[in-house]
Amino acid sequence: MESIRNIAIIAHVDHGKTTLVDKIMYHCQLFRDNENTGDLILDNNDLERERGITITSKNVSVQYKGTKINIIDTPGHADFGGEVERVLNMADGVCLLVDAFEGPMPQTRFVLQKALDLGLKPCVVINKVDKENCTPEEVHEKVFDLMFELGATEEQLDFPTVYGSAKNNWMSDDFNVMTENIEPLLDMVIKNVPAPKVSEGTPQMLITSLDFSAFTGRIAIGRLERGVLKESMNVSLVKRDGTIIKSRIKELHTFEGLGRKKVQEVIAGDICAIIGVEGFEIGDTIADFENPEALQTIAIDEPTMSMLFTINDSPFFGKEGKFVTSRHIRDRLTKELEKNLAMKLGETDSADKFMVFGRGVLHLSVLIETMRREGYELQIGQPQVIIKEIDGKKCEPIEELTIDLPESLSGRAVEFVSLRKGEMLSMEGKGDRMIVKFNIPSRGIIGLRNQLLTATAGEAIMAHRFIGYEPYKGEISGRNKGSLISMEKGKAIPYSIDKLQDRGKFFVEPNAEIYEGQVIGENSRADDMCVNVTKEKKQSNVRSSGNDEKARIIPPIIFSLEEALEYIQKDEYVEVTPKSIRIRKIYLTETDRKRFKI
Repeated sequence: MESIRNIAIIAHVDHGKTTLVDKIMYHCQLFRDNENTGDLILDNNDLERERGITITSKNVSVQYKGTKINIIDTPGHADFGGEVERVLNMADGVCLLVDAFEGPMPQTRFVLQKALDLGLKPCVVINKVDKENCTPEEVHEKVFDLMFELGATEEQLDFPTVYGSAKNNWMSDDFNVMTENIEPLLDMVIKNVPAPKVSEGTPQMLITSLDFSAFTGRIAIGRLERGVLKESMNVSLVKRDGTIIKSRIKELHTFEGLGRKKVQEVIAGDICAIIGVEGFEIGDTIADFENPEALQTIAIDEPTMSMLFTINDSPFFGKEGKFVTSRHIRDRLTKELEKNLAMKLGETDSADKFMVFGRGVLHLSVLIETMRREGYELQIGQPQVIIKEIDGKKCEPIEELTIDLPESLSGRAVEFVSLRKGEMLSMEGKGDRMIVKFNIPSRGIIGLRNQLLTATAGEAIMAHRFIGYEPYKGEISGRNKGSLISMEKGKAIPYSIDKLQDRGKFFVEPNAEIYEGQVIGENSRADDMCVNVTKEKKQSNVRSSGNDEKARIIPPIIFSLEEALEYIQKDEYVEVTPKSIRIRKIYLTETDRKRFKI
C-alpha cells in the first residue's frame, strides 16, 4: 500500500498542467525512444487540440523509484469546474501549479478551494520561472495568503514548493538553480503526498468517471476506498437515492501508462476501471454484496446558465446532418448527462424544445460543437442566466471577473464593464500590463469577450468565476445594432451585396445560399431591416457610362460558435449543422415577426 500515490494537478487556464504531465511521462520513460508522441499528449480529442485547452479530466499512471503515481489532469476553465469536482475524490494530494508571472488567478482560487475542502494536501509548483519580469518569491507569498484566506489547516499551510519550467523540463527547490530534469517535483510528491488511507472493512468504491467501449459497454472508474475487488466477484451497486442493485464484476483493469492493464484483483487505494456493472451513474457506490455501505456522493455546484435547444426547422434542414429529429437530440442530450455532471436537462411545454442548463457559454458550446461534429442539426436560443428568488427578492448570479490587458487600454475595459453593471474592485500594474478585477452579473459577461477583444486589438485576457447570488442589478443593454434580414430565398449576389454595403456589415460570403428570415448582416442602425441580396444586375443592350464599376466587397464577418451564441438577440436562433453556423430570426417571415413580437 505504501507504494501508491494519487495526485490531481490543478491550476488556472494555461498555467502548464498538461505540459507538466507530458514531462512526467517522458521522465518515467512511458514511451520508447523512437516513439514520436508530440506534446500535450493527454489532450487527445480534436476539440481539445484545436482550442489548446483541456476539457475532460483524464488519468495516467507512471512508475517512479518503485512507486506507482496515478496522475489526474484537470481542466482549468471555470465552465468545466464540474470535471474538477468530480475527480478530486480520487486524489490524496493535489499539485497546485501557479504561473510565476501571473500569480494566483480566479480559477486557481476555485480549484484550490475545492481541494482544501476535501482535506487534500497541496504541493505547490511555481511554473514558468524562465519568463521575463517574473516574481517567484512574491507568487509564493501570494499562494500562502490565498490558502490562509480559503481557511487551510496548519498542515495544509505547511506546503512544500518547487520552482521550474515544465516546458524546458526542469524543476528545482531554488528558482536560481537550474537542474537537468523534473525529479525534485516527483521526489516532493512521494515525500509529501500521503499514501492512500485505508480503513478495514468491506469493499467500497465511489464511481467518479465513466468510459464507454463499443466492445464491452460502459466502464466505471473510481478509487477503491477500502477492501479488495476481484474479477467475477458479486457486488452491490448503491445508487444516489439509496436503492441497491445486485451486480457482478466481469473484468477489472488498473491504469498503467496511458492505457489499462487487466488484473485479477485490486487493492484499496488504487484507481481502477470495472467492466460488467450495468445501470450505474457517476456518484454511485460499488459496495459489498451482503452488507452494502454507501459512500458520500459527489457534491456538484449548481448550473448558472440555460439555453434552449430545438430541432432545426429552417428551410435548409436535413441537407447536411444525419440526426435531425427531436428524438435524436433528446437521446444525445440524455447520454451527455451521464458523464457531464455540471449539466442538467429540463423539459419545456413543447416536445421538440429542451432547456439545457450548464456552467457558462463555453461549457455548452463545447457540447454543441461535439454534437455538430457527430452529424446533428439543431438550433439554439439566446443564453439566459438562471434567476432565483431568495427571501422574496429576485436574485441573479454574480461572478468575479479578472481582465489582463495593456496599460494604455485599461480605461476601455472599465468603461465596458461598468456599462454592464460591473463594479471595479482593484487595479494593479504588472510590467506594461494592467490587471483589473470586477464583480459583474453573469448576464454582463455574455458577449463581453467579443467587445473587449475588438477594443484591445486582441490583447485582453479574461477569466471569471462564480461567486454567488445577489439581488438583480437591473437591465443591461444588449447589442445596440439591429440585424440585416434576407427577404428572399436564393443566392447572395455580389452585385446586391456591393450596393448594400453602406447599410451595415455582412456575415455571408458572396454566392452563399441563403433563405428568407436568415440574419445576413448587422445593420448600422438600431432597428432590423429586411434587404434583398438575391437581386441580379439588370442586363440591357444599351451601354451606359459609369455603370460597370467593379464590385468591391468587404470580407464578411465569420462567427465562431461562441461568438454567434453571444451575439444573438432574444428573437433569434443560431442554426448549427455539421458544415455551417447560421443566425436566423425565430419567425422567418416579416408578417409573422410583426404579429408575434417577441
